[in-house]
Amino acid sequence: MIDFASARTKMVDSQLRTEDVTDHDVLRVMGEVPREMFVPARLRPLAYLDDDLPLTEAAAGAPARTLIRAAPLARMIQAAGVGREDIVLDVGCATGYSSAVLARLAGSVVALESDSRLAAEATETLMKLGIDNVAVVGGPLAAGYPSEGPYDLIFVGGSVEAVPAELLGQLKQGGRLVAVVGTGRAAVATLFTHSEGDTGSRPLFNAYLPPLPGFARPKAFVF
Repeated sequence: MIDFASARTKMVDSQLRTEDVTDHDVLRVMGEVPREMFVPARLRPLAYLDDDLPLTEAAAGAPARTLIRAAPLARMIQAAGVGREDIVLDVGCATGYSSAVLARLAGSVVALESDSRLAAEATETLMKLGIDNVAVVGGPLAAGYPSEGPYDLIFVGGSVEAVPAELLGQLKQGGRLVAVVGTGRAAVATLFTHSEGDTGSRPLFNAYLPPLPGFARPKAFVF
């Protein structure tokens, strides 16, 4: 029998603290949320490996979906500076792990997922854990979820080739969006801030995350 509580503690100490995650609240929450509940039963023994874990296979041109590594997730959440009253949009929530972490730090979370099966799993798991400040909703990820906005924070749980203006437009004044922008090993975790009608950005750290569906740049026409 695996001692998952000990595995969480080891994950925090060996994966997060060593990757410059220093925020006490982020470390505490990552040490409490049961990551093993958000993967298929056959993968639960692997839930605390320092790796992305497969959730769905690639199909019809859409990338495979994964539960992303704990370290870049924690670093992005730390950089976003989640406030206890924040309204958060979690884009690409998959089975809901990132939403569960964000829910312990923020006021409320809208968890957006385009895959209906993953969304159903997220809803079921969050209910089992008694996390009642997350609403799982369905729809295309790049469109965001404007009906519940504007948001204090938008968290994008995978890499994107570019952040759509439509998504940035759902930020409140002073709101933040954090995403990994780029492809492959050249991608960079980036923090966007919306202030006085303008959006600025700054790079945080190099990061590889599996891509989310729907964020590819349109192919340029070539003569």
